[in-house]
Amino acid sequence: MTLEITDLKVSLGGRDILRGVDLSLAEGRVHGLAGESGSGKTMTGLAVLGLLPHGARATGRIALGGRDLLTLPPKELNKVRGGEVAMVFQDPATSLHPMLTVGRQLTEHMRHHLGLGRAEARARAVELLGKVRIPGAEEAYGRFPHQFSGGMRQRIAIAIALACSPKVLIADEPTTALDVTVQAGVLRLLRGLCDELGLAVLLVTHDLGVMSAIADEVSVMKDGLVVETGPRGRVLREPAHAYTRSLLEALPGEPGQPGGNA
Repeated sequence: MTLEITDLKVSLGGRDILRGVDLSLAEGRVHGLAGESGSGKTMTGLAVLGLLPHGARATGRIALGGRDLLTLPPKELNKVRGGEVAMVFQDPATSLHPMLTVGRQLTEHMRHHLGLGRAEARARAVELLGKVRIPGAEEAYGRFPHQFSGGMRQRIAIAIALACSPKVLIADEPTTALDVTVQAGVLRLLRGLCDELGLAVLLVTHDLGVMSAIADEVSVMKDGLVVETGPRGRVLREPAHAYTRSLLEALPGEPGQPGGNA
């Protein structure tokens, strides 16, 4: 299933946050969305899920399976959110509930969206923990988030996002809070899940080095606009826009190398 974003505009408090964003996500592909803080990357992902700040107004079209998500009533959008489109946030320490076990957080999604019974939901949760390479999945099911490292917590957050077999996964700076070696493992996991499950992934990051490790296509945002889009190799090696060139020149290592500014 593809996700098509066309002329997406978001205004908040009299300010235009997004000024006509066009993006296309395809099954089994990772689309990287890069840019500086405040460029509109995260707002684009939140708009897809209908999670914009109070008072924000969105126009344009976000098409998924022939439906415009911007026009869906709240009840229908709730079915899409977490069911067909899921999101992994930047910091697993805040996205995971500290007082609920990992198993509880995994099974609640499945019982709500998929109508699974307790035993079936538990079995799927343990399977998912194994899929994201959490050691001792059966034991991990009953543990709390604080009992895991940052990298393991992010893997758990990915498992929760995958609980209801979404078609689209939005990963918002999923490795920023992790050290370089752990970051590389999470990126390999995302790439492998994309290939195995046929996910359409939107990877939001400020780090063009991360893009080089995982993305198939890259879009670069500046001031609420996409200024350049193309295949990863072309954008990172032969950028057409001056802003993209400036981002690459800011990397301390060789442009296009994984984790260049980590």
